[in-house]
Amino acid sequence: MSLDAQALADLAAQIQLWGTELGFAELRIADVDLSHIEGKFQDWLDAGYHGEMAYMAAHGSKRTRPAELVPGTVRVISARMNYLPQNAGWRAAEQQHGPDTAVISLYARGRDYHKVLRTRLQQLAERIEAAIGPFGYRVFTDSAPVMEVALAEKAGLGWRGKHTLLLSREAGSMFFLGEILIDLPLPVDEAVGQHCGQCSACIDICPTKAIVAPYKVDARLCVSYLTIELHGSIPVELRPLIGNRVYGCDDCQLACPWNKFAQAAAVDDFAVRNGLDNARMVHLFAWTEAQFLRMLEGSPIRRIGHERWLRNMAVGLGNAAVSMRGDAGIVAALQARLSHPSEMVREHVVWALGRHGVEA
Repeated sequence: MSLDAQALADLAAQIQLWGTELGFAELRIADVDLSHIEGKFQDWLDAGYHGEMAYMAAHGSKRTRPAELVPGTVRVISARMNYLPQNAGWRAAEQQHGPDTAVISLYARGRDYHKVLRTRLQQLAERIEAAIGPFGYRVFTDSAPVMEVALAEKAGLGWRGKHTLLLSREAGSMFFLGEILIDLPLPVDEAVGQHCGQCSACIDICPTKAIVAPYKVDARLCVSYLTIELHGSIPVELRPLIGNRVYGCDDCQLACPWNKFAQAAAVDDFAVRNGLDNARMVHLFAWTEAQFLRMLEGSPIRRIGHERWLRNMAVGLGNAAVSMRGDAGIVAALQARLSHPSEMVREHVVWALGRHGVEA
């Protein structure tokens, strides 16, 4: 179906309205020319900063050339959806966790964002199709070789911060991104300027110094990578730096001044489940695999599996020794896992007990 310039402009405006009705905070449109970042992305890969994330290099030029990933693509509808379960006081609450509390990234405490955004983006695409007839499209949410931040930045949803996350003057960085690659030549939105200035708060706060330079992260050092993407043992020298962060890390976002503007979610999918905003590690460490699967059904945390869940908890419990060395409840919880069938779990438990001055 061929649409003239005015019809395309009207459709773009309508897409904004539909997106808001579906719970998105903002939608903007960009072309798909990412040639300006191809060299930087390849340099990042060549440096090995992607670690075990082989998928980052597995698709050749498709990651920076959306029209090769989905032939016929000429535009991307880039959308953001806020995920804070509450607005006022959220940063102060995150800074009050005790040493035996399991710190889980805010985005992972509710329903799996992949499912939420994908479903709603699909509904948006279907609304467009109902209005204009069949067109070429494909929906993505952190699930394919798509440079989400680069496309969102080009669309004007924000700018890439020094921690490499997208930042918005209106909403900070506490939001998810999703895209619809389309074959409709919709009018594009303008990009916005950079607004980090001389600030280095995110770089300074990073517990493992994973932000090796402004706009450059060595994923192999990042707590989110270590607790989520890494399949094997966490390097011993990095374990003390992880603290009680058992799934992901929000430190760079907590320190960012722009997140004083972070907005609460418009949908209830990201409401906290199972008390994961203030759960004790000994409680979560005691979950059997069946309990882990049942309690975290529909959660993004489930993807790491029970073995890595226990690995992460063991590190957190070991680090609790900084202020709770020899705590009877923690030591007993760790000792109960000494016979776990996983060698990796046992090794991390032995390390954790050593932090408490207890021989396995």
